[in-house]
Amino acid sequence: MTTIDYIILFSYFIGVVLFGLWISRQVKSSDSYFRGNRKFKWWIMMGQAFGTGTHAEMPVAQAGVTYHLGFATIWYQWKNMLITPFYWLLAPFYRRSDKTTVGEILEERYGRRIGLVYSIFAILFFVFNMGAMLQGAAKVISVISDGLLSPNLVVISMTVAFIIYSFAGGLLAAAYTDFFQALLIIVLSIMLIPLGLNEVDGFSGMKEVLPEDFFYLLSDASGINSFTLAMLAVNGFVGITAQPHMVSMCATGNTERSGRIGQTFGSMVKRMVTIGWALTGLIVAALVIKNGDVLEDPEMAFGYGARELLGPGLVGLMFAAIVAANMSTCSTFMVNNGALFTQNIYKEYINPDAPDKKLLSMGRYSGLVLSLVAALFALSIKNVLHAFLFTETIAAFVGIIFLGGIVWKRANRYGAAAALLVSLTSYYGINYFNTGELVLVYKWEPAPFGWAMLLGFFSFWLFSVLTRREDTNRMEAFFDKMRRRSDVEEVDENGKPPLGAESGHDLILLDLPGWLKKERWNNFFTRYREDLVGFALGWIFIGVIILFAWGILQIK
Repeated sequence: MTTIDYIILFSYFIGVVLFGLWISRQVKSSDSYFRGNRKFKWWIMMGQAFGTGTHAEMPVAQAGVTYHLGFATIWYQWKNMLITPFYWLLAPFYRRSDKTTVGEILEERYGRRIGLVYSIFAILFFVFNMGAMLQGAAKVISVISDGLLSPNLVVISMTVAFIIYSFAGGLLAAAYTDFFQALLIIVLSIMLIPLGLNEVDGFSGMKEVLPEDFFYLLSDASGINSFTLAMLAVNGFVGITAQPHMVSMCATGNTERSGRIGQTFGSMVKRMVTIGWALTGLIVAALVIKNGDVLEDPEMAFGYGARELLGPGLVGLMFAAIVAANMSTCSTFMVNNGALFTQNIYKEYINPDAPDKKLLSMGRYSGLVLSLVAALFALSIKNVLHAFLFTETIAAFVGIIFLGGIVWKRANRYGAAAALLVSLTSYYGINYFNTGELVLVYKWEPAPFGWAMLLGFFSFWLFSVLTRREDTNRMEAFFDKMRRRSDVEEVDENGKPPLGAESGHDLILLDLPGWLKKERWNNFFTRYREDLVGFALGWIFIGVIILFAWGILQIK
């Protein structure tokens, strides 16, 4: 670390805080704090989705496994690649719900108790993930700086910075800073590549010293067979529907299309920069051989490359990019955590008649307190990976009741409760039977996860059909809202927005069992035009990204 590195790093901290505070002048209500008044443009939504979905440990982990086993291991990060087009289909549900949190959506669908259970899960999800991300970035920076910056110091600095601007500006500050921090994450993803290629004599130099299968896009080295990839896709698709920040990611745009573009193509940007992380791993593998060094841990590859290749100024820029990768996520999580506590616990159970000014204050202070809890949790974390695995696995089981409740009208609270109980107990029961150990976090294996999901969905169906229906009028109102546009001002004679089917914005996933009825196929392409066009474009972009990665590997 040189003087210029410290200047760049501290300038980033000061700059992002001042920018967030400047944006915060627009916060006048709880809605502007929690949802930014739902006025974000599509490019802000993309930056928010990309920044929130990308953490500092991701490039480190991907570079490490690529260094060890080759480029085909990119599928560890690309595990959600094949479900990304489905984000286009899911995004409008959150905006049409007109809710602030996923907990409120589930409460409206299943009742207060399910909403409360979800809210507790969601708050723990945020605390665990924020703590893990803070500690993950802290460890990376400490290694690259050769211990000059301690992990605890980095955790405290990041926490203070994102709390200041998020406390003042809410989602407005978080979303706009996410966009600019996303640019830094892209810098993080590619800055080692040109310097590294120069050191190892380009692709020809790498291919001279590394095994041939290191340059395959698919190989047995990835350890991912078709069944594993399928289960990862199920995990990603079902799990993401219930992740508690999905309202921010999908429902805060100025139009439904902005939310679709943000979540879908913001995620596509992440899939693209993952190529840079994997390529960095190949470069470091060749560089270590050239220098005659040995890395005790493959995950030291990213730090080794940064230490060997970056000069004064670039080190500070790298640190700023690593910090940005986590602060962009933590700021969004802080606002969402405050919203969850305020809307689903404080307003629901403590002060139902609270004025908006009180809700705004409670959102700020509850988010602040829960972020401090996450920081304390971060200081105690020994294994970053375990904290992430725990929340991502549980999210998939919770996703059964969210996704199931959207696509199936007959689903009820009893089926939802059974699905949660059966999926969790079967997952832990199968893993205990296989390992003989009862622990909080098991190594993720496709078979136990697959069985737990299958049993969870079966229980969801069985208990729903065997028990009484949800109130018919309430369900009709819930699904009627899902069929109507949420981004137009005109209303019909009943004071309701127009049906999406009238303008090609009907949602293809709604009432999926009803597809057996003839009327579901009337004017199919006209009614679902927005869904079908965006879904097709998503698959085209996936093809382009995969082709781009393959083309890079063909360079001589």
